[in-house]
Amino acid sequence: MSTDLHHVSIAFAEVMKGYASPGASTFEDGAALGRDAGHALSLHVTVRIADLAAFLAEDSHAGTLEGHVESALLGGVCPVQSGVFRLMPDTADLNRKVMYYAVKCVTPAGEPFTFVGRKQVQHDAPLDLWHDTTTLFTNVFRGHINPDQPELAEVWLTGIIGLGVMDFAQVLRGLRATDRKGRTSLEGLLAFGRFFAGKLWDVYGPHLPPAPSQPRRRYARFTTEGVTGANISAHPFATVDGLQLQLTRFRRQPSADVVLVVHGLTSSSDMFIMPEHRNLVQTLLDEGYGEVWTLDWRGSCRFTYNLARSRYNFDDIALFDLPAAMHELRRHIGREARVHMVAHCVGAMTTAMSLAAGLLPGVQSAVLNSVAYTPCVPGWSGLKLALGPWASDYLLGIEYYNPSWRRQPGWSVGKLLAMGADLMHRECTSPECHMLSFMWGSGEPALFNHENMLDVTHDRLGDLFGGVDVHYYRHVHKMVGARNTAVKFEPRNPRYAALPDDYFQAAATLRTPLMLLQGQDNRVFLDSNIRCHERLERIAPGRSRLHVVPGYGHQDIFMGKDAARDVFPHILGFLKEHAHD
Repeated sequence: MSTDLHHVSIAFAEVMKGYASPGASTFEDGAALGRDAGHALSLHVTVRIADLAAFLAEDSHAGTLEGHVESALLGGVCPVQSGVFRLMPDTADLNRKVMYYAVKCVTPAGEPFTFVGRKQVQHDAPLDLWHDTTTLFTNVFRGHINPDQPELAEVWLTGIIGLGVMDFAQVLRGLRATDRKGRTSLEGLLAFGRFFAGKLWDVYGPHLPPAPSQPRRRYARFTTEGVTGANISAHPFATVDGLQLQLTRFRRQPSADVVLVVHGLTSSSDMFIMPEHRNLVQTLLDEGYGEVWTLDWRGSCRFTYNLARSRYNFDDIALFDLPAAMHELRRHIGREARVHMVAHCVGAMTTAMSLAAGLLPGVQSAVLNSVAYTPCVPGWSGLKLALGPWASDYLLGIEYYNPSWRRQPGWSVGKLLAMGADLMHRECTSPECHMLSFMWGSGEPALFNHENMLDVTHDRLGDLFGGVDVHYYRHVHKMVGARNTAVKFEPRNPRYAALPDDYFQAAATLRTPLMLLQGQDNRVFLDSNIRCHERLERIAPGRSRLHVVPGYGHQDIFMGKDAARDVFPHILGFLKEHAHD
């Protein structure tokens, strides 16, 4: 006799244990520090699904949680007041599901907090099903917050907890499906089991890669329509080593505080003026900064300098590009205006290098995203950095790496590499996204979290990112090999005599206040700015401030659809601390 699954409920208990540490950090760092300090964290919950038919039909696949959170850091046992569970709903990645746990609790001392944990179910390593389905990446936030928008909340604890083999066996033994009369429902157990197994098959089963998308260009390349209410003017200038670069001025009114914004390698100033969402330049203008300037340095995809082999390295940017840009900027705004800088990725690291070398005098404050003086990269990235430049130059004969190779007509080594990247990446249908993940970082995707990106942004990645000469990779590799420290590439070359051999040590005398910004899910430079802050505190206490943004990666800090809501308020708050009243 068929059972109406609307009248079937599911219940099972989970106990997940691990470690966490106070303050915002990456999950791995939080767990490691917590383990060293003996800071245990555990979640003891019963999952309840009241209506199995509705659970199976709804996209969220949601249930409720009851139980408690326990940690000495929280004062002991903290009962759950309310809780939400979601079992492997679809995500913005085609090959990823999540198991989501969010509970609101109060400590024994009466302080409210919100516990948010996610199991990331994605087949991105061999034999990873067990790890993915038993490992909960956890943040504990002060206060009862909206757990779906944690970016503006204060992180209390960060860490990783999980199920052991015996814990998992206990979950299976305790799984119950009951009808409205309290009887065991075999049909309910089978339906729930089929659902769970089907979701796992969707992720871990063999599948062909998706066909490449065919996006329609909705915005012209290099458009400025994302900024309104400002006079826009271009200001080309030359570097001492003979390159022409460009500053773009967005002027609404005279201002004593001027902001200079610096992009990352192979992107351009376009990443700060995107029309599809509220961008950084528009936000700064609307918040009272009457003049905002963007810099396109030699790594910009607006130029062709990256589309041939060269021997440029990061020292060239720190020595030639940034000081020349500051000189041109001062020529227009005068010596009295206070300059603040917001920089991203390699633009942030070279800004930090130039500041440490004393080549950017008068900078009042600087916000540096993702990396500054201590570049750290994933293991897969380290292997690519070690072998990629040699293989590209001497084995494959590649002039530069191009994220748009897959769409080029005809055949080439680059196009074959792009097709290989497509085979390895099933998270989306964009060849440009796949190549960018291959070129930068390690992950599916590497540069950002897909859920933070608008479709129109994702469709135009080939316009927003350009090619890169692999020699820059050699400098990253040298820095990583120098105990994750920004160092000069050729210390004996007289061309760079004005620069310090070790930029981190030179930063000990730096007086410019720094905000080190870090996406918690950064898969390009990992926890570089977290480590930078820790190390700077030892040689220049109080000179830097760290802010980690939960739910964000590398590029979405500026290009994400909700960056104006989730990220920019932190940047604005720091700038205002160092601006005129």
